[in-house]
Amino acid sequence: METRQLKQEAIALHRKGKMELKSTVPLTTEYDMSLAYTPGVAEPCKLIAEDKSAVYDQTIKGNLVAIVTDGSAVLGLGDIGPEAALPVMEGKAVLFKEFAGVDAVPLCLDTKNVEEIIQTVKAVAPTFGGINLEDIAAPRCFEIEKRLQDELNIPVFHDDQHGTAIVVLAAVINALQYVRKDASAQIVINGAGAAGLSIASLLLEAGYSNVTLVSLEGIIQQEETWLNPRQREVAQKTNPKQLTGGLNEAINGADVFIGVSGPKALSQNHIEMMNSDAIVFALANPVPEIYPEEAKAAGAAVVGTGRSDFANQINNVLAFPGIFRGALDSRAGAITTSMKLAAATAIASLVETVEAEHILPSVFDKRIASVVAEAVASEAKEKQPSY
Repeated sequence: METRQLKQEAIALHRKGKMELKSTVPLTTEYDMSLAYTPGVAEPCKLIAEDKSAVYDQTIKGNLVAIVTDGSAVLGLGDIGPEAALPVMEGKAVLFKEFAGVDAVPLCLDTKNVEEIIQTVKAVAPTFGGINLEDIAAPRCFEIEKRLQDELNIPVFHDDQHGTAIVVLAAVINALQYVRKDASAQIVINGAGAAGLSIASLLLEAGYSNVTLVSLEGIIQQEETWLNPRQREVAQKTNPKQLTGGLNEAINGADVFIGVSGPKALSQNHIEMMNSDAIVFALANPVPEIYPEEAKAAGAAVVGTGRSDFANQINNVLAFPGIFRGALDSRAGAITTSMKLAAATAIASLVETVEAEHILPSVFDKRIASVVAEAVASEAKEKQPSY
């Protein structure tokens, strides 16, 4: 579609927003009113006052997620503010509903202060069954997520970190299977922000021990003085060869490249330095680190991007609807590492015949949310909500 036409149609589609609230009960008679509101509404209120866990059965809480952002790291647009972030959060809410039947409400906060964000989310948490943190810049997103996980008794999930990591892990599982390589494969992650660090951590948890990260400053190596606290923590477990330098040094002899960095960060020369049957996931959006046709021409066997107009789209929508569906249905108090690993394995398993241009299921595969939800719910035993 022509870019100008797409822009015009997108603006037209978004007029008045992409979502609405809708009642689920009749309200046509005085008796309907007496049940839905006063005096009947007092009965569930009294039940909940006696037993707070009844809120899950008597209200929307058990199927409601807050999508929380400060607008500081929106898609490929960067720090555009909470108002400009709202269309993205509405879109996320639509995906929750469409793919998993989960109701979601955007909460775009006019603050970048870590403590203010934490306290705001804690204050509204009684309404929600889960919190989806979205498009909050690193490194403050790490502290916000950890504090909220520790201080709330409902699931808190930063999709830019963990949703990305889960889908990338699923893609790595199937791509390595296709090229007949195993967990000893040398994996390079270009980009050491929220997504890159989370991808590295989940790959390590899944048994992939040869992982090296590269940031704008260079290879993540534990002796470097410029590392932030989260990078320093991950540096203790990655870069087993203790490489120094930049992408040129990291990519030499690599089997897998995962880009969560920026446009055209990877060249054909880089791919030629990789091992045979190289796997390239160029996930920068909208312009990837390298375009698929260029990567294939340089020898890549499997190529994935974050875009829907190329094969092997690595998209968070494969993960987050089913993850929250499973967490809500099981009333999990947290989304744990075992739940993330189970979700990635479930996504990978939906591809019956892995091919170079088919390493992940389509985002429109109607099995995904239920299969992921079931896998997540089966692992949701480590932390249950308590009142």
